[in-house]
Amino acid sequence: METVVYCVGKTDQAELAQLIERYQNRLKHYTKFSFHIVEDIKNSKNLSEKQQKEAEAKAIEKQLNPGDRVILLDENGKNFTSVAFSEWINKQQLSGVKRLVFLIGGPYGFAPSLYARAEQKIQLSSMTFSHQMVRLFFVEQLYRAHTILKNEPYHHR
Repeated sequence: METVVYCVGKTDQAELAQLIERYQNRLKHYTKFSFHIVEDIKNSKNLSEKQQKEAEAKAIEKQLNPGDRVILLDENGKNFTSVAFSEWINKQQLSGVKRLVFLIGGPYGFAPSLYARAEQKIQLSSMTFSHQMVRLFFVEQLYRAHTILKNEPYHHR
């Protein structure tokens, strides 16, 4: 199974980008993993929130394949513990999914078309984080999930 993360807009803080890259590299020891940036929408200041979300959705949808299992990182999604998330990842691997695709939206979230396309929503926390910080937290949780599945000491139980 390939695990893919798509994010809207590049990470503009060098420190965050370095940490995200560190976990991306670690993840590649456990799974086929890729992390992609969907370019920011040009002239977004001239667009309404709805128009911006729709433009971002079109850019994301171009990257998706028909058989992808699409999961949104969304504040109204299911909340997992790290162990439960690792078990969920394991079920996805065993289910025969070829591409498990996680989407991290822009600052306003997702357009209705992406909610319709997604099979599930996952919440990282009840707290609100910037969409750039979510990238780091989520990639770290993916890494943690794989170390839990391998019974490695990264996660302390």
